[in-house]
Amino acid sequence: MPRKPALSIEKLTELPAEKLAQLVLDEAERNAGFRRQVKAALAAKSGPEGIAKLIDRRLSGLERARSFIEWDKARAFRDDLQSLTDTIEAELAPVAPDMAMDRFLRFIATHERVFERVDDSSGHVQDVYYLAIISAGKLTNLLSDTEAALLPDKIMARLGETTHGYLADLTKAVTPHLPQPALAQWDADLSAAIDLRKAEEAKLSTDRWHYSMTSQWSEMRQMIAEARGDIDLLIALESAKKPHMQDVWGMAEHLLEAGRADEAFDWVRKPGSRVKGQDDAQSPGKIQLEARILEALDDKPAAQTLRWQCFETQLSADTLRDYLKNLPDFDDIDAEARALQLGLSHPVPETALRFYLDWPRLDLAAQVVIQHHNHWDGGHWHSLPKVAETLEHEHPAAATILYRALLDDILKAARSKAYGHGVKYLGKLTQLAEAADPLLPQGALLHKSGSERTSPFPGRTYPTGFVTGMPRAV
Repeated sequence: MPRKPALSIEKLTELPAEKLAQLVLDEAERNAGFRRQVKAALAAKSGPEGIAKLIDRRLSGLERARSFIEWDKARAFRDDLQSLTDTIEAELAPVAPDMAMDRFLRFIATHERVFERVDDSSGHVQDVYYLAIISAGKLTNLLSDTEAALLPDKIMARLGETTHGYLADLTKAVTPHLPQPALAQWDADLSAAIDLRKAEEAKLSTDRWHYSMTSQWSEMRQMIAEARGDIDLLIALESAKKPHMQDVWGMAEHLLEAGRADEAFDWVRKPGSRVKGQDDAQSPGKIQLEARILEALDDKPAAQTLRWQCFETQLSADTLRDYLKNLPDFDDIDAEARALQLGLSHPVPETALRFYLDWPRLDLAAQVVIQHHNHWDGGHWHSLPKVAETLEHEHPAAATILYRALLDDILKAARSKAYGHGVKYLGKLTQLAEAADPLLPQGALLHKSGSERTSPFPGRTYPTGFVTGMPRAV
């Protein structure tokens, strides 16, 4: 049977131009997204003004639209938005960066109205806007100094009063690429705007809560300060926040990088210290940062003590690696052996199991599973199957315990929707039975009722539910 010819530029150019044009026209009739791409390509023939005119028509339609978009049309709507931003980036940006930037800002400014028109619980529409912000940030590099100096004013004109957070996101994307004079002027303008807005808000009634743009503008000032390398302004703005709002770890990191370890230590040790998205002040990440600061202060013993104390409680593989890396030659061997033994006596089996999987020491991970064979909760279906699969080849006894816990949880609660997974676990148990049974501790596979039934394996009995059909769905 002859092979079908593969499509390629070379083969397609062999076709007559009229034939190719007809194929493009036919596809454009069927595919709205492709039709828009073709129109953009045709508009590009007349220069950037032609492309900009086409984009402006689509942006105007997006700005005027008010109707709610039903769920079954949301995907097509998302694709239409993506097609619009692709046209700006692929067709207009290479030939007219300043015009492309104006269209990106105009598009990003539509986000609040668009979110009122569509149920975006999946976040797909938001993704289009985030990607547009990233593209705008990259495009900043192509702007002339004159256009770059005008960009902050354009951003504030389009997005200066939006509350969704895209104003700060866009600021973060563009500030690394703006010239220093433009950054300095932007910061001065924001500072003046914050003072004016606070004075206006002070006259308002305090009986009702209201959102203030000053918090987002202050966050933008910090981004600008970071881009300017002004660590003192960055710290001053952070210090002005309420204590529970301060990113003390982030400030400690900035100060450490600036060679100001004494101040970094004060920040990392602040009461209630936290990092954005993480509230545990004793987390491995915080301990590692504090240890680095102690080393910068020439107190390596204190840094090592801190790392070991953290490892004893958290069993963090990353913390242990840092601890061993900073030991003298050959001392790390005994220290590693001592650390690996700690997990076997840790009060939280899940913590010990995670550590041994991360290290990795699968033999010790299996030992933890078997040692705590009555502990595992089959309701942890998001993590236990992967662990069991990791262990099943070299440590079938441990894998059997985990698969059994998963299957028992399904059967006990009669989770009919999970019976397909139950069948899979049952198949795994059947495959592992011959290898795992002689290795399991006494009672590891016993059903809580203690009852037993004859198994399909000659000469063996297994607890009820170990090798069994799935119950009927109610």
